[in-house]
Amino acid sequence: MQFKKTGLYVLAIVLLIPALFINLGLLTFIDDEGIRSLVALEMDLSGNLITPTLHGNYYYKKPPLFNWILLSFFRLFGTYNEMIARIPTVLALMAYGGTIFWYLRPKYGQRFAFLSAFMLITCGRILFWDAMLALIDITFSWVMFVLFISVYRFYQQQRYWPLFLVAYLLTTIGFLLKGLPAIVFVGVTLISYLMYKRDWKRLFSIQHIGSGLLCVALIGLYYAVYDRYNGLENVFQTLFTESTMRTAANFGIGETLLHLLSFPLEMGYHFLPWSIMLILFMRKDIRRLLAKDDFMAYCLLMFLANIAVYWTSPEVYPRYLLMHAPLIFIVYLYLFQVHKAEKTWQYQLINGLFTLLIIIIALGSFAPLFLKETANTPYLYAKVIGLGLAAISIAYFYIKDTPNRLVYFVLGLLVFRIGFNFYVLPDRNQNDFGDVIRQQSKRVGSTYSDQMLYVYKETEMEAAISFYMTKARGSIIPRVFDNFDPAGLYIIDTAEYPDLQYEQVDELPQRHRGRPVYVIGRLKRD
Repeated sequence: MQFKKTGLYVLAIVLLIPALFINLGLLTFIDDEGIRSLVALEMDLSGNLITPTLHGNYYYKKPPLFNWILLSFFRLFGTYNEMIARIPTVLALMAYGGTIFWYLRPKYGQRFAFLSAFMLITCGRILFWDAMLALIDITFSWVMFVLFISVYRFYQQQRYWPLFLVAYLLTTIGFLLKGLPAIVFVGVTLISYLMYKRDWKRLFSIQHIGSGLLCVALIGLYYAVYDRYNGLENVFQTLFTESTMRTAANFGIGETLLHLLSFPLEMGYHFLPWSIMLILFMRKDIRRLLAKDDFMAYCLLMFLANIAVYWTSPEVYPRYLLMHAPLIFIVYLYLFQVHKAEKTWQYQLINGLFTLLIIIIALGSFAPLFLKETANTPYLYAKVIGLGLAAISIAYFYIKDTPNRLVYFVLGLLVFRIGFNFYVLPDRNQNDFGDVIRQQSKRVGSTYSDQMLYVYKETEMEAAISFYMTKARGSIIPRVFDNFDPAGLYIIDTAEYPDLQYEQVDELPQRHRGRPVYVIGRLKRD
C-alpha cells in the first residue's frame, strides 16, 4: 500500500509538468506582465540595474528584485518572450508547494503534506490563472509563507535570534519584491503571535530590535546606491501610496461595508474547489478541536490576522491572498480527517460534491470532439482519447479507493488543466484581440527601428504594447514632455490630446478603453 501511495504522488508530480508548462507562452501578456517584463528589458537595454524605468522614466511603484529575476531568465535563455517571463512563476509555485510538503511531512506524514501542497497548486485561482502569468505574487507569497512557518518553528524551539533574523531577512526579500506589504505582514505576524502567546515583551528584545535594524540597513543599502543615480524624494511616497490606495482610507463607508460583506463569497469562488471545505468549521467543538494541535491554531491565527489587511481593503485582487491560502488549506485538511473519521454530514456533502466534479471532468474530457472551437486542434482525437481514458481511470479509482480519494481528485484537476492547455488556450489566443495587438506592436517596433520614436507626454501606454514595440526595436522608446524632436515620430493618444497638430504616418490599435488607436506621427510646428 505504501508503494501504491508513493506511486500516486509521483504520478501527480509527473502530471504537474505538462499541466504547468504546455502552451505556457502562448497568450499575449496582460498589462501587469508587460510592466514587469518591460522594466527588465529596459534594464538590459540601458545597462542600469539599480533604477527601474518605464519608457526611460523612473518607475517607482515596485522595487527591482522581481525585475532582476526576470532579467536573469531572459539572459539565461537568450530571448525575451512570454514563455521565459512566466517560467519563474512556475518554478516559484513548485518551490512553494515543495516548502509546504517539506515542512509538514515530519509531523503529519507524507499524505497530509502532499495534499496540503497540491491543494495550493490546484486551487482554481492558481491552476487556471496565476500559474500562467509573469507576476510577482506567487514568488512574494512563497517568501511570506516561509516567514510564517519560520516564526512558528523557531519560537517552538525557543531560538529567538534565528526567529527574528530569518523573519527580517525574508522581510527584506519581500520588500525588494513588492514593497511595504512585506513590512505589514511581518509586523502583523509577530505582534499577533507574541500577543497570543502572552509574550509581547519579546517585541522589545535585543533579538527583535537588532534584526529589525538589520532589515532597515539592508533595504537602506540598496536605496543608498539608488540615490547615486536618482533622488529618493519620490520613491517612498510612491511605495506608500501604492500600499494604501486600495484600503478603506481611499473609499467611502458604503463601498467598504459592501466589500466586508462580499469579500468571503468572492474569495471563496476564486479558491474553489477547496474553499468548499469551509463547511468543516460548522461544528460546536471547533475551538477545542483546533486547540488540540498548536500548529493548526497557529495557522488559523495567522490566516485571520493577516487576511484582515485585505478584508478591510475594498480594492483587492485574489492573487494578493496566495500567501494565506495554504494556511487555511492546512486547517481544512486537518478538519477533513476528523470529519471523515466521524462520517459527518459535512464530510458526506464534500465527498458528494467532489465525486460529482470528478465525474464531470471524466465525461467532459470527451466534449472537444463535439465543439466547433476545438475542431482544428492538432491531433485532436489522440489528445481526447488519451486525456479521456486518463480521466475515466482516475474517476474509477476515486470511487473504488476510498482512502485515497483526495489524491485522485488532485490527479483529476491536473488532467483537467492539461486539457485546458490543449483546447482552451489555443482557442482563446486565436480569438483574443490581444494577439492582434502583439503582432501590430511588433510590426510598429520593427518598421520604425531606424527612426527616433517617442511617447508623447502623458499618453497612457498599455504596458504589453510597450514591451512588444521595445523588444522589436531593440531600444528604449522614451517618453518626452518638451524639447520635441521635429524629425522624430511620436506615439499619441488622440483622445488625450484631441487638439494636437501632427502628420500621421501610421496607427496602432489599443487593447482596452473601447479599442481606439494610437496615432504615430510627426508633430507639426506652430
